[in-house]
Amino acid sequence: MGLFDKFRKGLRKTREEGITKQIEEVVESYEEITDELFEELEEVLIMGDVGFPTAEKVISSLKEKVENDNVKDVKQVREMLKDIVSGIVWGGSYLKIRTKPSVILIIGVNGVGKTTTIGKLALRLKEQGRSVILGAADTFRAAAIEQLQVWADRAEVDLIKSAEGSDPASVVFDTIQAGKARNSDVIIIDTAGRLHNKKNLMDELNKIGRVIDRELPDASKEVLLVLDATTGQNAVNQAKDFKEAAGITGIVLTKLDGTARGGVVLAINNELDVPVKFVGVGEQIDDLQPFDADAFAAGLFGGEESK
Repeated sequence: MGLFDKFRKGLRKTREEGITKQIEEVVESYEEITDELFEELEEVLIMGDVGFPTAEKVISSLKEKVENDNVKDVKQVREMLKDIVSGIVWGGSYLKIRTKPSVILIIGVNGVGKTTTIGKLALRLKEQGRSVILGAADTFRAAAIEQLQVWADRAEVDLIKSAEGSDPASVVFDTIQAGKARNSDVIIIDTAGRLHNKKNLMDELNKIGRVIDRELPDASKEVLLVLDATTGQNAVNQAKDFKEAAGITGIVLTKLDGTARGGVVLAINNELDVPVKFVGVGEQIDDLQPFDADAFAAGLFGGEESK
C-alpha cells in the first residue's frame, strides 16, 4: 500500500463523517458562489477542528482565488479547497540526525501513543541501517517502562532503564553514556506525560534538556511532540503549552485513522508553525507514516495527489 493509499485509508472517517462530507453537502446545496457559501464553509471548518484562525485563512484564500480566476462554477470550489489545504499544511519525515549520536526526545501527555511511536520510530531508523538505543525516562509510571521494554525487544534495540520513581534526568544521563560507549547512531528518550502539575512536568523536561545539552552539546537534537488526533482542538492547546516549555521541532500525530477530526492537522500547522513529521494511520508496525501535504489533501478531499 503506497503513501497516498495509507493517507486515504487513514482519513476515511474525516472524509465520510467529518468536514469533508459537510463541505460537500454545503457546496452541493448552492447553485452559485455567494457570500453565504463562504460563510457556511468557514463554519464547517471551525466546527471541524480546523479552528477559527486557520478557517479564516482558508476561506480568505478561497475568496481571493475565486475572484482572481473568475470562477463561476460552484463545483470547482471543492477542488480549489484541496489545493489551498495542500498549500497550507506542511511537514515531512526529515529528522535532524546528522551527528553520532543524535538525540530524539519524545514528549506528550499520557495516552497519546508515545511508547508505540517510539517503538515504530526505532524500527524505522533501524531499517535505515542506524543503530538505536532507547532511554526509559518516564519513571513515574511503571507500565511505561514495561511497555517500552516490549518495543525494545521487538525492534531488537537496547533499552536503558531504572527503577520506578528514579530521577528521569539520571536515566537520560545513563542512556547518553551508554549511547556513547556503544557507538549508537540515535538515542531516543521517552519522557513522563504527567507529573503533579503542569509546571512540575515542564520543569522536568527542562532539566532533561539541560542534561542533553551538557553531555552532548554538539549533537543533533529533535524534540518530537506526540499528539492524539482524536482530541481535536485539545491537541492544539497541548502543543502550545509544550512548544513554550520544550522548544518542539516536530509533531507526531497519532490515531488519525480513528477520528473524523483530521482537520486538526491544518490548525497545528498554521497556529503553531511546527511541522507535522509523522502521522499514525493504523495499528500495524508500518503505519507510522511520513507526513506528505499533497497526500493529506488528496486523502481528505479525494482525487489524485497534486503535481
